[in-house]
Amino acid sequence: MTERGRKLNPPKTPNAMMLRRTLFLLIVCGIVAFLVLALRLFKVQIIDHDFYETKAIDQQVRETTVTAARGTIYDSNMKILAMSANVDNIVLNPRAIKMHKEDAELIARTLSEILNIDYDEILAKTAKTNSGYQMVARKVEPDVAKKVEEFKNKYKLWGVQIEEDTKRYYPYSSLACQIIGFVGTDNSGLSGLEKTYNSTLTGVNGRTVRAKNAAGTDMLFTSFEDYYDAEDGKSLVLTLDSTIQYYMEKQLEQAVKDYDVKNGAAAIAMNVKTGGILGMVSLDNFDLNNFQKVSDEEQTKIDSMSDKAQQAAELTAAQQRQWRNKAINDTYEPGSTFKIITLSMGLNSGAISPNDTFYCSGSLKAKGDTKPRHCWKSGGHGSQTLTQALQHSCNVAFMQIGLRIGEERFYQYAEAFGLLNSSDKADTPLTGQTGIELPGESGSLWWSRSQFCDPDSESQLAAASFGQTFKITPLQLITAVSACVNGGNLMKPYLVRETLNSDGTVASKTEPTVVRQVISSETSKTVCEMLEKVVSDPVDGTGKNAYIAGYRIGGKTGTSEKTAENIASGEKEYIVSFIGVAPMDDPQIAILVLLDTPKTTTVYVSGGNMGAPTVAKMFSDILPYMGVEAKYDSDEKQVADKTVPNIVGMTQAEAQQKAKDAGLTLKINGSGEKVTAQLPVANTVVAAGSQMLAYCDVDPPTAQVMMPDLSRMSYSAARQTLANYGLYIRATSPVSNPAAVTVTSQTIDAGTQVKPGTVVEVTVIDTSNEGRY
Repeated sequence: MTERGRKLNPPKTPNAMMLRRTLFLLIVCGIVAFLVLALRLFKVQIIDHDFYETKAIDQQVRETTVTAARGTIYDSNMKILAMSANVDNIVLNPRAIKMHKEDAELIARTLSEILNIDYDEILAKTAKTNSGYQMVARKVEPDVAKKVEEFKNKYKLWGVQIEEDTKRYYPYSSLACQIIGFVGTDNSGLSGLEKTYNSTLTGVNGRTVRAKNAAGTDMLFTSFEDYYDAEDGKSLVLTLDSTIQYYMEKQLEQAVKDYDVKNGAAAIAMNVKTGGILGMVSLDNFDLNNFQKVSDEEQTKIDSMSDKAQQAAELTAAQQRQWRNKAINDTYEPGSTFKIITLSMGLNSGAISPNDTFYCSGSLKAKGDTKPRHCWKSGGHGSQTLTQALQHSCNVAFMQIGLRIGEERFYQYAEAFGLLNSSDKADTPLTGQTGIELPGESGSLWWSRSQFCDPDSESQLAAASFGQTFKITPLQLITAVSACVNGGNLMKPYLVRETLNSDGTVASKTEPTVVRQVISSETSKTVCEMLEKVVSDPVDGTGKNAYIAGYRIGGKTGTSEKTAENIASGEKEYIVSFIGVAPMDDPQIAILVLLDTPKTTTVYVSGGNMGAPTVAKMFSDILPYMGVEAKYDSDEKQVADKTVPNIVGMTQAEAQQKAKDAGLTLKINGSGEKVTAQLPVANTVVAAGSQMLAYCDVDPPTAQVMMPDLSRMSYSAARQTLANYGLYIRATSPVSNPAAVTVTSQTIDAGTQVKPGTVVEVTVIDTSNEGRY
């Protein structure tokens, strides 16, 4: 059969089995695909729901933070010490600049001029077109932000944005700077109370949510916007009184100048009954509004360095020094101020009584000492009562008191006064802290119990009894001394009196905390009586330069020799101090002043010559401000400073009588019947016995005169010297015996040209028994 005639077989068709297999495979693959898809959907919609929802929202909306206002810090009289005010951040949106084809060079040039920022820096940020947010300037003042807004509106710019923010302001600049502290650019506290109470002051930020387009810019013609209010932070009300703080800073700065203090100074004022801090000073100060700036002297030193790395390191070191709070961060040997505590220990334990007598030969060697320990008076004080031993600040007598107390009992009292904390391990070095609400508080450097209570040595006890060979903080000392004079209660020091909600209601209040009763009220009363005699006795009292006519002041001097710090220089260096209490019939306030390394040649370096008059000047300002009334006896009234009366328009006879009644004398110039002018002007405060000048139909002198140098003159001699120039004097604290005290400093430098009638304030001290006590 030919091919043409061959019958071709038709193509084979799938049989039933093949169809079933194919169908089965399709069903299996479908199920697998469905399962895979279902699992994927489960993962996307259920497991990763939050992730993809966040991504979607992020693509569709834009959030802007609404910064919560940081709480205000007030002093005890509700004066604002730290506050927040509205400012703005200037931000660029490079995506919007590109999308809306805005002129990047115009934006960079104009913002550079308004904000005083480098043009190239801003232009570089406009080029980052993948970004929708580029910060240009933080915390811009409202007047500057207004110029940016006007520029933005003028050119209808989407790429220039203004965000609300807050900025911290400190109205009193450097006042109480180490206590208040400061914040960083993110409004987070970096030091002081700003750091300790950061979470309290911060509050909770709010936010604004707006719809945005694919380019990352705000959508036009949409009403979608959610606003979540910010919750402002709480405010702090302090125990600190800004007026007392000002007086302390003023007088401490003058002391640093007068005595050429090299390593700074510190002062604390405490309410002895509550433990509340009324003032706390640590020099040098700095401006809280510009906390990174150092003093001109430090900056000059830094600029003189050629190495940039060295400049940066020295700048950091200088900043750390000015931020450091010597009152709580530094420890020192308290020296003779500690004798208040030793005295309290001895009296309260019964180891001594007010009727005891002590003999000082000038030195004493305790068991374990390799050589005798000396009194500041090399020849010794001889036989003396307990009160006299305190008045004389006798080291030998207080070593004897310490030995009577004994190591174990002395150690227990030191712990009770808060100078160390107990430990079950006798060989563990111990430290004590007060718990003040400030960062970086140091603790004491004290012996372990086994070291101090060594049965073979009384060396540590002998040294500790008059404040040597251990270190404490100034805050620890004033806290312990306050317990000695307030009836015997150790109070926990504190700075924050209460916190306030944003609406002004009280959120929390700090109540005075009694840590423990250390001594009896009877012992405390005896200690107060003795401390007053240290100041009031013009012969034996080493603290007599803290005396203020009309006020009952008590206190104790301190002069401690620095040890390890002296090795490099080879010269002896001292920390001089004084702690004063007033009024002694009802103690309310204690003030401790510490001057680190005075170098003056004007007076002998001692707490009595430098610390005592500084505290006296503070008390002279503070006690009247606190409402403590001066009560003068007849002698004090005679020597107290006088207020110049107004005699203009009076006859010569009337003027003479008026001056006499005011405790002043009068010299008349001219022959007119009535006084037409006077020097000094009415209501000026001058020294008792000063001579007023009356001018009757003649003009008073107007030519300036040169201020004379009054240093080392007696107060009465200085008064007469100034009178020869038509000038006047007054002491920063009242003078009871003008002929017996010496001028050590003056507020107007010698050689300065001044007007006739000018009054110069001077510091005076009694130098009749100089020594390092």
